[in-house]
Amino acid sequence: MKKILSYSKFILQIFFFICIINNTQAKNLDKFYKSDKISSYFSGIISLYDNDYANSYKYLKELEGLEKNHLSFSKNYQYSLINSERFKEAFNYSKKLEKQKIDVFESNLIIGTYYLKNKKYDKALEYFKKLESNKQATVSQNILSTTLTNWLSFIRLKENEAANIIENIPDRFSSLRRIQKTFLYCYYNSNLANQNFIDLASDKKTDFSRYNFFYANYLHNQGDTKAAYEFIHSITEEFPTNLILNQLREDLKLKKNNFSNQFSCNELSHIIAEFFYITANALSTSSLYQLSNFYLNLAKYLNPNFISYNALYAENLYIKNNLGEAIKIYKKIKKSGSVYSWHASKQVTRILKKQDKRKDSIRNLKNDFKKILNPSVYTIHDYADFLKGNEQFEESIIYYDKILNYIDENHSLYPIALDGRGIAHERTNSWDKAEKDFLNSLRVSPNQAYVINYLAYSWIEQGKNIEKSLAMLKKANELKKKRWLYNRLFRLGIF
Repeated sequence: MKKILSYSKFILQIFFFICIINNTQAKNLDKFYKSDKISSYFSGIISLYDNDYANSYKYLKELEGLEKNHLSFSKNYQYSLINSERFKEAFNYSKKLEKQKIDVFESNLIIGTYYLKNKKYDKALEYFKKLESNKQATVSQNILSTTLTNWLSFIRLKENEAANIIENIPDRFSSLRRIQKTFLYCYYNSNLANQNFIDLASDKKTDFSRYNFFYANYLHNQGDTKAAYEFIHSITEEFPTNLILNQLREDLKLKKNNFSNQFSCNELSHIIAEFFYITANALSTSSLYQLSNFYLNLAKYLNPNFISYNALYAENLYIKNNLGEAIKIYKKIKKSGSVYSWHASKQVTRILKKQDKRKDSIRNLKNDFKKILNPSVYTIHDYADFLKGNEQFEESIIYYDKILNYIDENHSLYPIALDGRGIAHERTNSWDKAEKDFLNSLRVSPNQAYVINYLAYSWIEQGKNIEKSLAMLKKANELKKKRWLYNRLFRLGIF
């Protein structure tokens, strides 16, 4: 349905474009009233919505000048420029629009960001202030405009004055207010920074797990690398699959001079880049991938040494089925440490499988797994699941065995690995072993709806334990409902 709505939007834009041409007598539109130009516009818009930025740029560039009579063209062309990483060209085009007295949100944002990157803070503030006067701005654009203006003004303000401005952020943006408040104290090198990082990261109502990275990074930049490592080591036990946290743990352990994600609170461009990322992440969650990528590329422009931004960018490209570009980004990610490398390997394998290259996908991940010298128990589990998912059941059992021999029952992976091995046993006609694994998995963790379902249906198919199986299916259904309700309330911010 979303795809249909998106393409309906293309058609409306094309229709609007043609209507403008047909109803405008200006001679300067004659060059656009040709079949090849209309085709270029149509191709450019479709390429843009498909996240094919090289082609969207190529097609829309042929129509430069159309912005005088078709405002949507300028926005789409700017999206193409930024998303194809032509930042200087985007800046020049935005300045051209300014000279033509064409005032659009994207132009002021691009110009302000360009000046910020080049540390021309007064000029950046001038253009960010223009954003606030845009009467057609969305809610997210308004809060971003205020954020940008505030932070550029902090250069001349004292800490307490800046803190008062942050406190005036509306309550409906309380999470953003807390993040900004924490970065503010870090920016001013305040004694309050440490406690604010702790308070933010320890919040149980909202998922601020990402900001554990910024706290550990802050400790390291303050010269307390030992405390940074101890903190990140403990927190990765709680978030064992979090990419940014586990990569920092490795970087600290290896005593790298340059982290995979480089960030300094003293760099205003780094802080603003993170706010662009927050905006991009929210847009991606709402399936607005084109806009998400626009803000992601602005974030990457301001802080090109923060690989986390590429991780979301590649995922957006994958979702929009731009698989070739996604693979290119994942190849960049692979060079950014073993944690990111393994993540990228898994994603490339997923893409190859989607492209019906099953043999290549299996060979790709097997080769990459062999290159890992000391894989973590979570990496081994990823690999075992991958083998199982590709019907390499006997080989997967070998790796599930390794996991279960390495960890005890208190480990969070223990019941999950038992379930995985149980399925592999069941698929290799070793039901007694499979049943034992399922029962042990439920003994350790009784409320696994999927495991309960799997075991119950297996019993029913075998014609045994029927009453018990029916009771189990009822329990599994209740657990699913409770989980759905919890997730819904969590997203609404009630939990």
